[in-house]
Amino acid sequence: MITVTPIPILSDNYAWLLRDEESGCLAVVDPADPAPVAAAIDAAGGKLDMILLTHHHGDHVAGTDEIRARYGAQVVGARADRHRLPKLDREVWEGSEVDLGASTARVYETPGHTRGHISFYFPDGGVLLCGDTLFSLGCGRLLEGTAAEMFNSLMKFAALPGATLVCCGHEYTESNARFALHADPENLDLHAYAERVKELRAMGLPTLPSKLSDELECNPFLRAGDVATLADLRARKDKF
Repeated sequence: MITVTPIPILSDNYAWLLRDEESGCLAVVDPADPAPVAAAIDAAGGKLDMILLTHHHGDHVAGTDEIRARYGAQVVGARADRHRLPKLDREVWEGSEVDLGASTARVYETPGHTRGHISFYFPDGGVLLCGDTLFSLGCGRLLEGTAAEMFNSLMKFAALPGATLVCCGHEYTESNARFALHADPENLDLHAYAERVKELRAMGLPTLPSKLSDELECNPFLRAGDVATLADLRARKDKF
């Protein structure tokens, strides 16, 4: 069983600390800011086995080399992006499997935000590390990819079990909720979800991980029925 803990970093990012409960093995996802990431690792026992990278942006990878040097962890990232990621100890692609102790992640290629973006899904524990492809109540900007690529990536996530924990890269949920309510004002589930988000943020608490079942009910980008609808939503969100 994998357990997951958010590590708030930078202004609104999350790194994620993963623990395989059977073996005690630890991994961290997207350790851009080494100080809070190292503090979380040390609090969890001070041994790190693996660093998982979702994409090449500095607010996800900038602390990788420092964390690797400190703990001797193996760095795993996309073969397609090896030229712009920190040096990889293991290159992965669609269908690759990554073992963390007794747990195994499936790798999905999830372009849209960037061309080489990947996501990691641990079925044992139902944990999805989706970087900047899927956000709670939103999706990533199409900085390098197309609406069709983003739609296909989101559909990979939509096929996962509803209990899956969505562990994305940014605390954008409250601002995403404002656009979602604008785009889907009659969605009563969304209104209730937005209220829960507002309460959590008022208490200084993270809104993540979210549940995929909630995203399927409330996230307008996951609810888009086709590429054209998603492209229209993304264009409207960019101007909102």
